[in-house]
Amino acid sequence: MLTKDKLRQSINKLPDSFTIDELIDQLIFIEKVEEGLEQSKEKKVLSNENVKKIIEKWSK
Repeated sequence: MLTKDKLRQSINKLPDSFTIDELIDQLIFIEKVEEGLEQSKEKKVLSNENVKKIIEKWSK
């Protein structure tokens, strides 16, 4: 979940001039990273081997 503190940090890292699209892209990126970290903590991840097997099935 995005917090006000993380939002402030993100805005402070942006250049003095930026577009709304750049801000939105940055916020989406941060949200997705946070989501991935949470999934990792909850062991809701796939190993590289499992991913390779899934991709192999798709490509057949």
